[in-house]
Amino acid sequence: MQKKDQVSALQFSFMIMLFEIGSTPLFLLGSKAKQDSWLVMCIGSAAGFILLLLLMWIQQRSPDSSLIGMLQAHLGRIAGSALGGIYSLYFAYESMRNVRDLGELTAMSLLPKTPMAITMLIFISIALYAIWKGAEVIFLLPEVLLPLLLFFYVLLILLLGIMGSLDFSRLTPVLDDGLLPVIQAALPEVVSFPFGQMIVFLMLWSLWDTPGVPVKNTITAYILISIFLIFMNVLNVAVLGPTVAGFSELPFLKAVRTLSILKFIERLDILVTIQLFIGLLIKMMLFFYCSVKAVAELTGKSAKWWCFPVGAVIYGASFLERDYTQHIAIGLGPSLKIDPIFQAGIPLLLAVSILLRRRSKHSA
Repeated sequence: MQKKDQVSALQFSFMIMLFEIGSTPLFLLGSKAKQDSWLVMCIGSAAGFILLLLLMWIQQRSPDSSLIGMLQAHLGRIAGSALGGIYSLYFAYESMRNVRDLGELTAMSLLPKTPMAITMLIFISIALYAIWKGAEVIFLLPEVLLPLLLFFYVLLILLLGIMGSLDFSRLTPVLDDGLLPVIQAALPEVVSFPFGQMIVFLMLWSLWDTPGVPVKNTITAYILISIFLIFMNVLNVAVLGPTVAGFSELPFLKAVRTLSILKFIERLDILVTIQLFIGLLIKMMLFFYCSVKAVAELTGKSAKWWCFPVGAVIYGASFLERDYTQHIAIGLGPSLKIDPIFQAGIPLLLAVSILLRRRSKHSA
């Protein structure tokens, strides 16, 4: 395991932004609320911010420990270790979902004749190499990839604006069906993905070169990226309209394809594909790393010792779903119902345990 002084506050900012972006801007989250989907994102990000404050509070109580150490310290060795093992499987499952997304995306857009088994093995191998090298290498990647990703987004947004594709009247009427459908669309789905996935940073904040949490950097990065994701929802609806955007698998890709009138630029959708690859790869890698780190702490063995076994499990599990339709159905169905347990339920239990221990110490 790498020394914690290898990760700076600025690197955490870049990682949070790139991790939260992931593939999120390419979809229309909260599409059930139609033209009010951007309000769904507002509510989801606000609820996610409250959850983030809880996670940071927990980390501040145990500044040198990761989630696994906190569970063992506050819930008991046996119960904490059991939950730690379950979290390791949860992180591996989330990593597997991103591996499958990468494989399907490659087959659909770039290499239709190449077996997904090969492309997914390549992505797993890239992540495995970075994890083998340690946290320092993983946290250096966003410094290179985030500016590139944002450049592509800015370029495409400017082109959509210049070509007159944006029609903000498609965002009206606001709250036509009232506030309740917006809240129902936001909770828990949009909180779980992507905002609740900040739970992974309880495994990572202990790597910071100062005990505790880089609060200012974390909050700033979270707020900036929340504004960006809300804007991307507005953009998708403004270009396509709520109905078309809601039914599209990748509405931002469809929006970019409306720029085909630009005869001097061909295949702009390749930029969208690159955006997807970058976001999915970082998410997959970070979940993979957290799974490895969790098992390493539970067993007392080096993280390098667990890279290959955990990677093999993730790679093998990526073939369990029959096809992409089933993969999406599970991801938007059972997965979103289980996520709140890991993202909010267990952290709340941990926070209550910390408070009870503090109270018993004061009373003693």
